[in-house]
Amino acid sequence: MSKARIALLSNPRSTGNLSQLPRIRAFCAEHPDIFHYEVEKADQIGAALRTIARVRPKVLAINGGDGTVQAALTELVNGNHFEGERPPLAVLPNGKTNLIALDLGAQGDPVEALKRLLELAEGDLTDHIVARQLIALSSDGAAKPVIGMFLGGAGLADTMLYCRDKIYPLGLPNGLSHVITAVAVMVRQFIGLRGKFLPPSPAPIEITVRRHGTLSGRFALLAVTTLEKLLLGSDLRTAGKGPLKLVAVEHRSSSMVRGLVAGIAGRLGRNKVDGVHVEEADEISIEGDRSSVFLDGERFEAGIGKPITLTPASPLSFVRLAA
Repeated sequence: MSKARIALLSNPRSTGNLSQLPRIRAFCAEHPDIFHYEVEKADQIGAALRTIARVRPKVLAINGGDGTVQAALTELVNGNHFEGERPPLAVLPNGKTNLIALDLGAQGDPVEALKRLLELAEGDLTDHIVARQLIALSSDGAAKPVIGMFLGGAGLADTMLYCRDKIYPLGLPNGLSHVITAVAVMVRQFIGLRGKFLPPSPAPIEITVRRHGTLSGRFALLAVTTLEKLLLGSDLRTAGKGPLKLVAVEHRSSSMVRGLVAGIAGRLGRNKVDGVHVEEADEISIEGDRSSVFLDGERFEAGIGKPITLTPASPLSFVRLAA
């Protein structure tokens, strides 16, 4: 096959693609130097990458939510689909959360982002390439680690489940769904209401940070990431002591407020905040009684004596779309 400037891997079932994919297909049809490949299931991504490797793209772009990106990262790291150096990755803004796209400067309309990527691919990409460390998640019985960039657990995972199971089925716009979820969390936390119509209180978990000790208790938020930006676009300031960045906020109203203020002010990880734990490490394990975590949109469950273990994976190159 001839060499394509951009190979675009799309997941038509991603929520954002329900409305945007026809426009993306039309744009690709007008630009023959874009090789567009669509998959509907995660287990098709390996075969897709083997086909994409044959066109030797200058850039591999992913059009889908964080879960689609995570499945592609897992195949790229664990598989051997490209001979020699893998092409840099670009992530179009799509899906429901798109923390990865946000971190790489891709915001707004996915077709405009694709136009920008096509412009960049016409020249030297060197100044737009950034390396990103990845997270390898290993769990009991898994044949190979799952690769991602952002993990949410404890109260954050409960909130994500609540939004997915209770709010998204209402068919509301994503932004409104997230606002309703945030209000429900605040009502539970600050007013003290309980009920099936509200997110549950987080269960106790144990977080072991290699060389830093163990954190135990109930946490309103648990995040492990290699990204430079967290939720709400807040920057995480760290000292570079480890590739995995951990943020754990204790399940107390005062700790949640202090953590939120520190994140908005850009002081998260820079100053010590009571009830807010920020650590850097090269290995983290999470254990709890059927405690859920989400790695880039995919759910995993830790059990007593069956921890989830997080370690660094080999970094990959990404295209940063922001100027």
